[in-house]
Amino acid sequence: MSRILLIEDHDHLARLISKGLAAAGIATDIVGRGDAAWHAIQQVAYQGLVLDRGLPDGDGLQLLQRLRQAQVVTPCLILTARDALHDRVEGLEAGADDYLAKPFAMEELVARVRALLRRPAESQTLKPAWGDITLLPESAVMCCGQQSVPLAPAELQIMLTLIRKQGNIVRRNSMEAAGWGLSDAVTPNALDVVLYRLRRKLLAIGSRLQIVNIRGLGYAIRENQPL
Repeated sequence: MSRILLIEDHDHLARLISKGLAAAGIATDIVGRGDAAWHAIQQVAYQGLVLDRGLPDGDGLQLLQRLRQAQVVTPCLILTARDALHDRVEGLEAGADDYLAKPFAMEELVARVRALLRRPAESQTLKPAWGDITLLPESAVMCCGQQSVPLAPAELQIMLTLIRKQGNIVRRNSMEAAGWGLSDAVTPNALDVVLYRLRRKLLAIGSRLQIVNIRGLGYAIRENQPL
């Protein structure tokens, strides 16, 4: 299931949007402030963003510009009550991929988000790789040489997070957020189960990489050093 981040401070509207997208098979995490959105995007590899311009801590375009400056190219749909031509142009020039004025029909929003998810960001069109491992996100496959293995959704998101860190440490709560989003409740051992499965899959395809536990800090994917 695709997962997007909805940045909308109107609670009732946010719940309606989340419900409408869920019915279309799109999972949604909800935050109501730009600073919370920035934090969430650092933890989860979202497939899309739906961003309200009128946030309590500033114009949503400021957040979008900050993301683009940080090379975050996740596709973004702007929601706003400002529908003048110069407002639309301003949003697109800030890095938005689409623009929808309030009020809107839920059917149109769902259709536009689906279109957004079919327009992969630059980072999503690449094949994330580290060591001898390459991920194919669109088909949820992990490859090592000529060998490959399918990944479940949580496995894929956690491997994407580890590989994008290029051997650096990822904290446990960040990995849980990557695997299950910010909204879903995660059982205490869910991450351990996924890590166990990923380690077995790395062995099965003959990878030299392993997921290591750095006690008290988190996890990292690193090359297995021969004895």
